[in-house]
Amino acid sequence: MSADDSGATPRDVATEGDAVRDVPAGDPPGAGGDGDGHGDGHGDENNIAVRLEQLILGADRRYTPFQAARSAGVSMDLASRFWRAMGFADIGQVKALTEADVLALRRLAGLVEAGLLSEAMAIQVARSTGQTTARLADWQIDSFLEGLTEPQDSGLTRTEITYPLVELLLPELEEFLVYVWRRQLAAATGRVVRAQDDAEMVDRRLAVGFADLVGFTRLTRRLEEEELGELVEAFETTCSDLVAAHGGRLIKTLGDEVLFSADDAGVAAEIGLRLIETMTHDETMPELRVGIAFGTVTTRMGDVFGTTVNLASRLTSIAPKDTVLVDEAFAEELGRIGDAPVSEADAAAAEKAAEEGTGEPPPSYRFALQPMWQRPVRGLGVVEPWLLTRRS
Repeated sequence: MSADDSGATPRDVATEGDAVRDVPAGDPPGAGGDGDGHGDGHGDENNIAVRLEQLILGADRRYTPFQAARSAGVSMDLASRFWRAMGFADIGQVKALTEADVLALRRLAGLVEAGLLSEAMAIQVARSTGQTTARLADWQIDSFLEGLTEPQDSGLTRTEITYPLVELLLPELEEFLVYVWRRQLAAATGRVVRAQDDAEMVDRRLAVGFADLVGFTRLTRRLEEEELGELVEAFETTCSDLVAAHGGRLIKTLGDEVLFSADDAGVAAEIGLRLIETMTHDETMPELRVGIAFGTVTTRMGDVFGTTVNLASRLTSIAPKDTVLVDEAFAEELGRIGDAPVSEADAAAAEKAAEEGTGEPPPSYRFALQPMWQRPVRGLGVVEPWLLTRRS
């Protein structure tokens, strides 16, 4: 969509003052062909692309951006901002939108009109949904469909196989997407309900951890592209599975690095050590280092921000290979919940008292903490890391 330059406010409905340029419905947005592909040398590809679009969207192109905004009862300015927030490029006034685009605009605008969402929040909903699904769609095409549409013995080309394959997969993938989204929404809602007060819904106390592959830059120069892609995929898959299995939440993956969080410091400690242990036993993987911090975290659009996140990142960068470093607040939290001794001297005294038959059971700790060297960290002052290990 292209923005309206008339100065209309979001409350103004689109008017006929916008220029409209119609192109044949068979042309992709921005195409200069005559509708059947003549003149650009790519008629077959354009035709299949349009057929795939119609199959996936379930409707023909009927509207220019102006017409879609007018049909939805919203201004061009607001429609354009929704469109861009969802991650789509400006297309001028090409007739490229469908009834579903009109309905999406109407729904978002209706939520604002009813007072359920502010305009800024509606834009944020559009942006978060667009960013998440864009990555998902890219992954499915690059990794999933590409592998399934290799030319077969039948002699059909990948292009010829793609349409019937998408036709078969589309309803199943759609149902699965909705199922996973509902499951994730239920889990996220549960976390909010369990928050102690309203402030915790946005600014929460969490354990945040980074796991980073050591020497990844050198690997990129040594490995072939396919080998590097397989390594990154294996790393991300292993991390995702471990984080989920032990009750954490994977925030995002960054190729050679993953960011995760957990409500409980003990859960985060278990995840960090499991990651190190798993990667150490995998000969195909480089060494790993993990940094975890505990404190107040701001959550936005599924991501986390704040000093605690920055500290976890800095701890990761200074951690020796195959180790987990944590900050002082994390160490204190492990002591508070009884997963690690507040001090080794106190733990040894308690164990000795139990051996001497005082009647008190010996303390049971899962983790051990060893204070490391203090060092200045840019932007965060002097930091005292703690080395996290399992308690023997």
